[in-house]
Amino acid sequence: MRKLRVAVIFGGVSSEHEVSLISAKSVIENIPKDKYEIIQIGITRKGEWYIYRGETEALLNSAWENNPGNMSAFISPDTSIKGLVVLHSGGTAETIKLDVVFPVLHGANGEDGTIQGLLTLAKIPFVGCGVSASSICMDKAMTKAICDAYGILQAKWESALISDFEKNGAAVIERIEKNLGYPVFIKPANAGSSVGISKASDLTGLYKAIDLAAKHDKKLVFEQAVTGREIECAVLGGSEPVASVCGEILPCNEFYDYDAKYVTGNTKLVIPAQLPAETAEKVKKLSVDIFNILGCKGMARMDFFIRENDGEILFNEPNTIPGFTSISMYPKLFAASGLPYSELLDSLIKLSFEI
Repeated sequence: MRKLRVAVIFGGVSSEHEVSLISAKSVIENIPKDKYEIIQIGITRKGEWYIYRGETEALLNSAWENNPGNMSAFISPDTSIKGLVVLHSGGTAETIKLDVVFPVLHGANGEDGTIQGLLTLAKIPFVGCGVSASSICMDKAMTKAICDAYGILQAKWESALISDFEKNGAAVIERIEKNLGYPVFIKPANAGSSVGISKASDLTGLYKAIDLAAKHDKKLVFEQAVTGREIECAVLGGSEPVASVCGEILPCNEFYDYDAKYVTGNTKLVIPAQLPAETAEKVKKLSVDIFNILGCKGMARMDFFIRENDGEILFNEPNTIPGFTSISMYPKLFAASGLPYSELLDSLIKLSFEI
């Protein structure tokens, strides 16, 4: 029986480039080799596409970019090709058919519907959410607005464009202070892995946080700080998605920022989270409900707060291409639910043909 050819795409033009490489290394090493032939496609920070045939270890320090065996290659939107176009020296080209694509591209240009749009045009099955769900879930303001409309409880929030600050910044600041108060979290609307996120406790800190977030997006989201526990739940499936056990984040920093996730390595993950059974079931049901509300398919991780003063479950945000590193919550949650890493990847690839 012929092995299915799966292309794993990594890197990308995103502030989360490095995280993508770490996730991709883990995915490539754990995809069942008896079922799948793996094609490695790397995208540099400049947006150059290469077919990479070297060792996965080189992904950790970006040495893969200088591999002498690299050849320029890209996915064609032409449905008659349904795969890669590989460019050779001398002006010749070849095509490589792909059965399925596994995008391991965190953040902009990979998680926001762009690569999903290309693959949809090419009619190549791919792992994860489609164009609209990817785009909506990437935009924190859009996600929050939709969840508000469906009555999903969330922390109080506001959003503003950088142009709003340029026109009348004082009015925006006044609105944020009046409706949210301090402390407040400031986030780029379109970014992941906690890139560009900070917490402000006063006006001076708010201005600094706005400057930082504005480096990553033209739209910002402001959230009232919640004192409570950080709970995550993974969802897998198509028409009948299932939720994993719940996990809890115990960040080593003041909040679960980029360093706490990927640099210091001191953040603790408690799996399963020590929650009352009724609370855990509510989180799992909410995760599946939100997954369906946002139109997700394949996979997503849903993040929540359990507020300290009243035990209320508040939705934080979704992640449609969650981390797949060795310390990432998504694969760990399903492993704790009885689905080992390799089997999880196999399930995700199979789901791409159903959705």
